[in-house]
Amino acid sequence: MLASCGQKQEYTQPVIEKITESVYASGYLKSNEQYQVFAKVNGLLQKIWVKKGDVVKKGQLIFTLSNEVSKLNVANAQLNAVNADYYANLDKLRELDLAIEVSMKKLGNDQLLLERQRTLWAEQIGTKFELEQRELSYANSKATYESAKLRYNELKKQLRFSSKQSKHNLSISRSMLDDYNVRSEVNGMVYSIEKEQGEMVSPQAPLAILGSAQHFTIILQVDENDIVKVAPGKKVFITMDSYKGQVFEAVVDHVNPLMNERSRTFEVEATFVKVPEIVYPNLTLEANIIMQSKDNAMTIPRKYLVDDTYVMMSESKRKLVKVGLKDYQKVEILQGLNKDDKIMLPR
Repeated sequence: MLASCGQKQEYTQPVIEKITESVYASGYLKSNEQYQVFAKVNGLLQKIWVKKGDVVKKGQLIFTLSNEVSKLNVANAQLNAVNADYYANLDKLRELDLAIEVSMKKLGNDQLLLERQRTLWAEQIGTKFELEQRELSYANSKATYESAKLRYNELKKQLRFSSKQSKHNLSISRSMLDDYNVRSEVNGMVYSIEKEQGEMVSPQAPLAILGSAQHFTIILQVDENDIVKVAPGKKVFITMDSYKGQVFEAVVDHVNPLMNERSRTFEVEATFVKVPEIVYPNLTLEANIIMQSKDNAMTIPRKYLVDDTYVMMSESKRKLVKVGLKDYQKVEILQGLNKDDKIMLPR
């Protein structure tokens, strides 16, 4: 400390030490596969099968909504499916099959009579009117036979269609019935239940929050001024109020390329190298994303650097410097100073 104009003036010298440049970020923990549970239909919440903290499996029933009308619709659809079943209506086809058989025999008989009449007419036996009558009877029998076949094929097609349609309607009704059962989409934990038994629910209001019980993602908010320095693979050191005095290592996995216009930040996802023993969703945290590190750097306190370009050697003398890595307290000097130089704290 030296006296200058009646006031004490601070001086310092460069120090050779390790410096690490990092980007600060705040954030929180999010359970992997975390999602809000919604009902697919409106209804009365009839039964809650789980409670907060329960571990559930994918497909496990967690809520049941009142579904009496849907049950009746399934019962009606099942009756229609049984009534319209193809094999249950084969008697109708057999009836037309008999009609085809009868018309075919009559057609054969009328054809035989027509041929005989033509033979007689060729021998000048019989009349022209008798021949024309035989021809007309044969044509009528043929039309009746073809009509019977068409009606048979049409009925067969209609029965198959009705049978399939009724089965599809039954499947749709059963599917709609299952919409009243809300199931877990993940293997995980029930973190919250937003409704109570007996409440009316709708597809717009969440019923619960579920997510993984073991795997968590670190969600970080990085300022737009720093985001270009952040990339997947960068180390992250995490501190949490829940674990005071402890530091956890993580790695950047993904940088969301869309900026939040309100906060002017980007969302960055990271994963713990070793997950803390007990963690919960939404725990807040602070992080330093490591950009670069150097072991033997010549550094000075950042408060001695003026405009990132020079330092004060005295009240009247300043010196240009080239800076390198920076942290929140120190800055690396690449050129412009020697380790024996004394620099003055700017006023």
